Amino acid sequence: MKIRSITYFCNPGWPLNEKTLRQAGAFLAEAKAAFEAEGYEVQTTRLATIPFPRLLGQEVGETPRLAEALSRLLPEIGVAYAALGPARPDSPQSYALIPDAVTASENIFFGGVMAEKGKIFPQAVQACAEVIVRLAPLDPSGFANLRFAALANVPAGAPFFPAAYHEGDSPAFALAMEAADAAVRAFEAAQTADDGRQTMIAELEQHARKLVRVADFLKSKRRARFGGIDFSLAPFPEESKSLGAAVERLGVPKVGLHGSLAAAALLTEAIERANFPRVGFSGFMQPVLEDAVLARRAAEGTLTVKDLLLYSAVCGAGLDTVPLPGDATAGQIAALLLDLAALALRLDKPLTARLMPIPGKGAGEPTAFDFGFFANSRVMALQAEPLSGPLGEGCRLALSASRKGRRAR
Repeated sequence: MKIRSITYFCNPGWPLNEKTLRQAGAFLAEAKAAFEAEGYEVQTTRLATIPFPRLLGQEVGETPRLAEALSRLLPEIGVAYAALGPARPDSPQSYALIPDAVTASENIFFGGVMAEKGKIFPQAVQACAEVIVRLAPLDPSGFANLRFAALANVPAGAPFFPAAYHEGDSPAFALAMEAADAAVRAFEAAQTADDGRQTMIAELEQHARKLVRVADFLKSKRRARFGGIDFSLAPFPEESKSLGAAVERLGVPKVGLHGSLAAAALLTEAIERANFPRVGFSGFMQPVLEDAVLARRAAEGTLTVKDLLLYSAVCGAGLDTVPLPGDATAGQIAALLLDLAALALRLDKPLTARLMPIPGKGAGEPTAFDFGFFANSRVMALQAEPLSGPLGEGCRLALSASRKGRRAR
């Protein structure tokens, strides 16, 4: 198991407070060394700020300049990536600024809030869809959308990008784990589902004790709040670190076939049973292009976008690195985003969508990414058309969480 990211949360101010940022860099360097001394490989160190519309206030038009300035500073402070948080419905113009900010920077990530506190904001849903469409042609492979996600019901403090953002002025840190290999190992030789679940819980808790011990040391020394661990089963594009492989070890012949939902539910529930200070999603993560088996099943057509949406009902993160046709319109994408937002509110859980239209390619055509964290697949069909009627009118939509335990009458 590896640490995908140690994520440091702060308010860097605008103009950027270099002292604050250098303190962040110093903390992350010390944290990386401390966790490595305990035997963990730390893949990246990252920085997340308060949402950029709140950071900039009336100067929100400065977003591209902020992204460029922070992008320049990151190498100086030894930090790989930064997230400037999400565009917000109370700053409608903030969404449209994201493509220019992505163009102006190399390592800066963004989100866009489309639902929170029991409300879906259809105009924000549409704005997120338009961001995705505008980002797609910035790179011939569609890679620019790696740096944007639409957020539904996602609280501050989640350490996985692009969802990460901060609240307040006091610094904090959290851990994003690459833990899919724990699920693969747990079910590789398990005689029963419960045996595998108990093995997986035991491994997560064993790692948690070591990680918390280091985090407590850092917290007391550096006076930064420890937000917790996100044990989402983040994969790597190797079969031994594939969440799709874990599903198939459970007995599903191919992920995407019936039985996959039950497997996703069991894996997520195992994480919920484990005892550790949790933050973020802490569940089944299904990034198609980051997982060797998911990418293969998507290429075969066994795993569809509708399947991914279905599994989002029991998983932890939502739709991630999903390759879509390059001619997908904002209206079509907005319909998919609306479904995801509705799931997040009704189930009272955080979900995100990182969708990647591939320029010039249609459903079934191969992707051609040259990126160490990606496994190539084929473009997935998007069965959607622009909405009309009440759902297409753009009015705020209130949805309350379902009553837990309520029986149908």
